[in-house]
Amino acid sequence: MNNPTGIEAEVCQDITKRQAVGLKKYGVSVAGNPLTRKQWAQHAYEEALDLAIYLKKLINELDKL
Repeated sequence: MNNPTGIEAEVCQDITKRQAVGLKKYGVSVAGNPLTRKQWAQHAYEEALDLAIYLKKLINELDKL
């Protein structure tokens, strides 16, 4: 498999960094985390809500330009 370049490479690097943060914070990887499917769904939902808030803030700031 070829090594990713450009934006894809940046995303891969970001994933690696996030994994390191998660391992330090929780002591396990996502694969080793024993949450239920419901708990995973709740976490994902909360992350999606955060993303919506961040995007709306950015849109509002861009509208002011």
